[in-house]
Amino acid sequence: MAAAEEEEDDYLAMSFDEPGSKQGKETSIQRTARVKREAAERGRVPSKRELADREKTARDLALATQLDASNKGAKMMAKMGFKGGALGKSEDARTQPIEVMLKDDRGGIGMDSEKKRKIREAAAEMDGQQKRRKVGEVEYRERTRNEREERRAEGQMWSAMRTLEGFETGAVASENGDDDAAEKANGERKDDTDKVTNTERKPLHSINILWRPLVKQRLEKERDRRMRYDLDQSLSSRTDYEDPDADQDDKLALGTQIEELDEDDPELEALEAMSFAERLGKIIEELREKYHYCFWCKYRYPDAAMKDCPGVTEDEHG
Repeated sequence: MAAAEEEEDDYLAMSFDEPGSKQGKETSIQRTARVKREAAERGRVPSKRELADREKTARDLALATQLDASNKGAKMMAKMGFKGGALGKSEDARTQPIEVMLKDDRGGIGMDSEKKRKIREAAAEMDGQQKRRKVGEVEYRERTRNEREERRAEGQMWSAMRTLEGFETGAVASENGDDDAAEKANGERKDDTDKVTNTERKPLHSINILWRPLVKQRLEKERDRRMRYDLDQSLSSRTDYEDPDADQDDKLALGTQIEELDEDDPELEALEAMSFAERLGKIIEELREKYHYCFWCKYRYPDAAMKDCPGVTEDEHG
């Protein structure tokens, strides 16, 4: 009983050392915790990482150990004439042991190379997609810009074509210096698009090629209008009757004969094969040379010198 009392710790008389000071007598609680900790360390199974670190440390230590005369490998090499240094007679002979490459996965030989190849291909594909995306964006912007410019040039072409028609059909006075005359004629003709004049009764091939598409467009609209009208009237009246005494103009006026447009027009086909900007340039050149009229200034000059005109293009008038 007395021995048990002696082994009991006096907690009231226990002192705690300051950090960094020399450790005092180990108490029973500390001893019990240490024994448990050491037992746990001895029974704990090391992790794969710890095992790999231990193997690497042992391997590096073995590779760093110099061979001595007591080593069997050194004795065999000494018998074959090795005296130290590099293996081989060439200048770039190996002086360090071959690096050990341990395989710690279940993949077959060459699997790492295959993975690297796939990673490189995936990276190259991703890079190619980014480049194609950038190229696609640039092409889209360029195509959109070209389409916008083409639509603008198309509108300007039809306007210039109507202006040229006004000069050639007499809608604009031959000696008129008013800068609004061409625009007025242009607007009047634009509002009266569906009407076919006597000038447009002529064969298409006899009309100036630069405003011939305008006439052809009106004739096609007139033909479509007459066809729709005949279709509407076919249920209530006979349209197959033809007056033998009526001439061709009367038949066209009465709608009993549809005007046939020139199907083969190589000159018109060649013009329509050009871009709107090219056709616009030809019409503007015709207006300047023949009528001394600047499409961008909206003014007809008195002579061919066209003094005070900034230039031929729209940018020069900017």
